[in-house]
Amino acid sequence: MIKVPPYLKKGDTIGITCPAGFMAAEKAQTCIATLQQWGFQVMVGKTLGSNSNNYFSGTDDDRRDELQAMLDDPSINAILFGRGGYGVGRIIDQLDFSRFKKKPKWLIGFSDITVLHTHIHTQFKIATLHAPMAAAFNDGGYEGEFVQSLHKAIIGKRNQYSITPHPFNHTGTAVGEIVGGNLSLLAHVTGTGSDINTKNKMLFIEDIGEYIYNIDRMLYQLKRSGKLDNLAGLIIGGFTDMKDTERPFGKTVHEVIHDIVKDYDYPVCFNFPVSHGKENVAIKCGVVHTLKVTGKKVSLSENR
Repeated sequence: MIKVPPYLKKGDTIGITCPAGFMAAEKAQTCIATLQQWGFQVMVGKTLGSNSNNYFSGTDDDRRDELQAMLDDPSINAILFGRGGYGVGRIIDQLDFSRFKKKPKWLIGFSDITVLHTHIHTQFKIATLHAPMAAAFNDGGYEGEFVQSLHKAIIGKRNQYSITPHPFNHTGTAVGEIVGGNLSLLAHVTGTGSDINTKNKMLFIEDIGEYIYNIDRMLYQLKRSGKLDNLAGLIIGGFTDMKDTERPFGKTVHEVIHDIVKDYDYPVCFNFPVSHGKENVAIKCGVVHTLKVTGKKVSLSENR
């Protein structure tokens, strides 16, 4: 049984930290202002805009200790990650979740944050929120439906999304706990303590900036390790900024995915708005959802 953290109310505090890649402080200012306009207090960690001179937002110890402090702090009701990138896998096994287990709070993010989503689902059966991070609020994003879906999710409104069908879809209805995230990270955690058991689950995947052959390889890793065998359903999000080799792979990324999953009989939905692009709705990982795929419409709804 999945434990759902308390939803937020006005006056609650959201912590912002960067457990992976560097983020300039100014890129989070619209996010901070918007969270305050929504009625929340904001506690900003030192990793945001850190003095790091490399890829990361501080040393492994810096990033681990700040995240640990926010996990443990009872006055912080949710943690919104500034950005992903790479780095959570370097510190995940050094984090102590004992206080977090007793008093869960929403952890919000995507990309490299997939490691936290899968780890917490597997180890503790606590729901997390795959959703836009700080940069998504910029350039008017705070007014858009995707950042607004984050707001709705953290205050306890039910997720309900509808999209147009795709020719590669498999029709049908699926019900199950929804899990997943960035494909590269799902492949990365395979065989670790952060790996997920996908049996009877609704799996969603997305990625950015990969060569098409890498997508093929990672999907075959999921297939060969049994991750695709007994799903309730499969949701294909955005695969943005895909690259091809000098000698072309010979298929589009959608064709690659379709060829690998075409023989499974569970519902499959392509082009769902979860991605590294602007189209990135909030999804409550671990919570039971219903996916309905027909020739005319696709819907994903959180069960209550």
